[in-house]
Amino acid sequence: MRPTHTALAVLVAAVWGVNFTVIEIGLDHFPPLLFSALRFLVAALPAVFFVGRPKVAWKWIVAVGLVLGVAKFGLLFIGMDAGMPAGLSSLVLQIQAVFTALIAITFLGERLTGIRLLGMAVALGGVVLAAVDEGAAGPLGAFALVIAAAACWGLSNVLTRKASPPDALNFMVWVSTVPVLPLLGLSLLTEGPSRDLDALRALDWQGAGVVVYVAWITTVFGFGAWGWLLHRHPASTVAPFSLLVPVFGMSSAAVFLGESISPLRWGAAALLVGGVGLTSLATGKSRSARVHLADAPAPGQVKEPA
Repeated sequence: MRPTHTALAVLVAAVWGVNFTVIEIGLDHFPPLLFSALRFLVAALPAVFFVGRPKVAWKWIVAVGLVLGVAKFGLLFIGMDAGMPAGLSSLVLQIQAVFTALIAITFLGERLTGIRLLGMAVALGGVVLAAVDEGAAGPLGAFALVIAAAACWGLSNVLTRKASPPDALNFMVWVSTVPVLPLLGLSLLTEGPSRDLDALRALDWQGAGVVVYVAWITTVFGFGAWGWLLHRHPASTVAPFSLLVPVFGMSSAAVFLGESISPLRWGAAALLVGGVGLTSLATGKSRSARVHLADAPAPGQVKEPA
């Protein structure tokens, strides 16, 4: 990769990592489900008028929108609102790579290699260590919600792989249109109209800024830049940069939110990142072999980052 392309990949990882700190700040302004609904509303509008028509079947857009937008982000925001720290959330959520592999093995017939199995075991060891650390300092229920969010992310990755969108930005913008109404409905039912209205009436520059960041910077810019890189480089070259997300997530939470990073959490980070790296490496090798044996994909075809 060119130095400028490497810098862009690191920038995207930084944007996605800092996003967890921004979410934590946003939860001081909005109830979690309303905040998530606003995130997708602002990500979809006005971008949906500029990215062109959907390039995959609507069934995939709706499926990914419900699983990724409603389930994954709804559970993540609720978990963080219930006390899951931003830095630890950015780390634990990376277990999605293991869920992605398990679902792909079960439903797509992918092979379970020795390296992949080792990577899953190491990553799960990291989750156990993180749970022990969180159990001594915070609510395990919130921890479980973020694990459930990671499982939903893994399912959405497999759905996205089946959809094979040729344009990551176009796909993400259209996916963002799906969760808005379900999340708003759930917010009205569970968080209440009065709480939602109070949050909207109290909207200030900081509240508006966090919505813009999680919508336009994290979603539109982040996925757009990631898709641009995947158009120009093999996925096995680009994907490892996502392992920097928890590094930026934990660092930004420590700097801006004052979150402490215990020795147990450092150990969990090492196991999780190492395990996810092994799982991703094994996945990349198996995909490369299939591409070598089969016809090459059409020009411009990319996969969503895991």
